[in-house]
Amino acid sequence: MAGTPDPATEAFLAHRNLLFTVAYEMLGSAADAEDVLQETWLRWVGVDLGIVENQRAYLVRITTRQALTRLRTLSRRKESYVGPWLPEPLLTAPDVAEDVELADSVSMAMMLVLETLAPTERAVFVLREVFALDYDEIAEAVGKSPAAVRQIAHRARAHVAARRPRGVVSQTESRQALEAFQRAAETGDLQRLLDLLAPDVVFLGDGGGVKQAVLRPVVGADRVARVLAAGLGRIAAMGSLRPAEVNGHPALVLRLDGEIDTVVAVRIDDGLISGLYAVRNPEKLSHMEQETALRR
Repeated sequence: MAGTPDPATEAFLAHRNLLFTVAYEMLGSAADAEDVLQETWLRWVGVDLGIVENQRAYLVRITTRQALTRLRTLSRRKESYVGPWLPEPLLTAPDVAEDVELADSVSMAMMLVLETLAPTERAVFVLREVFALDYDEIAEAVGKSPAAVRQIAHRARAHVAARRPRGVVSQTESRQALEAFQRAAETGDLQRLLDLLAPDVVFLGDGGGVKQAVLRPVVGADRVARVLAAGLGRIAAMGSLRPAEVNGHPALVLRLDGEIDTVVAVRIDDGLISGLYAVRNPEKLSHMEQETALRR
């Protein structure tokens, strides 16, 4: 029938959102994840589908290998990056938040934890913990033995467990914390900000050398509150600060003259904001205008 996609195209499109999610969780960059998907497609169309038993697993394997190659290039790029490097924020649909495990895995806080893993550890952790692939499938994808993959998975789990947010934070709790933070920031209320921040809170800003942002992490409630009271209040007065669903969690989006200027995401531990992440680099804001579909 005219207009019907061929089997290779059909299979790729059926799994595209899943493959993008794999690549994004491995890279933290939507632009690079899109490039990985293009490379995956070019390799997939050359495969004899008659020998492929599990199309999903085969496509994930290609995507993982391409993402690992890209991750090493990205690591070199980050070394010369101006100021802190933050993951690229994604405007996400409500169904991402409803899948608690998926939302947790793509949160800005968790993506930063994944940044501390070595490339192969990150791939193994993502494929096992998020996508529940078996060890044999992961071994094929990363070019290791199943026994080695089990060891890597164990090591990566322990590494992530020591650094991930403590406990599960509900959407309601996150939204309430952000609403209170927004009111305090807009009014420049220093005491209210201090009441919301954990004593060891860390504030990271990503301007990529293009927009003004803090060039080093700001640590400690007092220092962070003063930076925010001075900066966010002034900027918010010039534009609009609005809630949005970013990476499966509530966040704030600052618009100036109708254009997205900054995306602010938070990490919450024990009811207090322990991490604040402000992305201002324009190159990282292109996926904030329309929702990105993520799948497991």
